[in-house]
Amino acid sequence: MVRPGGRSARVQAAVHTAVRELASEVGRDALTVPLVAQRAGVTPSTIYRRWGDLQELLSDVAVERLRPDTTPGDHGTLSSDLTSWAEQFLDEMASPTGRAYIRDALLGDPDGGNAGQCSAYAAEQIDVILTRATRRGERTPDAESVIDQVVAPMMYRILFRPAGLEAAYARRLVAGVLRGV
Repeated sequence: MVRPGGRSARVQAAVHTAVRELASEVGRDALTVPLVAQRAGVTPSTIYRRWGDLQELLSDVAVERLRPDTTPGDHGTLSSDLTSWAEQFLDEMASPTGRAYIRDALLGDPDGGNAGQCSAYAAEQIDVILTRATRRGERTPDAESVIDQVVAPMMYRILFRPAGLEAAYARRLVAGVLRGV
């Protein structure tokens, strides 16, 4: 069991920080476990024991970086809230950094747990928006419909057809899912 604030948490924080700093300084392709370990003040065996290899470490860092750090904004209506969230999601995930984090999260996780965690982040954000709209008396689609009709198409385009992705695409997807309510 990992204790919050314990040694394990301190090691994870130091290693994650080292990865982010080194990736900025020398580039992701130049990262090695010994280089990260030296920067983090741990031994390479600590990293291998906890993460297995560099790709799993990069995957863990990516999942942490993909976690939203704010609650979706309240703009007064479901349409405004969901559109604003979808535009921001698309902007962040379609950026070169966002796409790199998505790839790292998926590549270092053969069992799919990280993909599930990233999906849970989006679902939590969508649930906040839908719950808020329900409290205002608005009719809402279910969260799975939003994931299927907004998030999934955006992720496909981000990963496989990123050219020309603009906020208008996110707005069209949101309008489509809201037509069904």
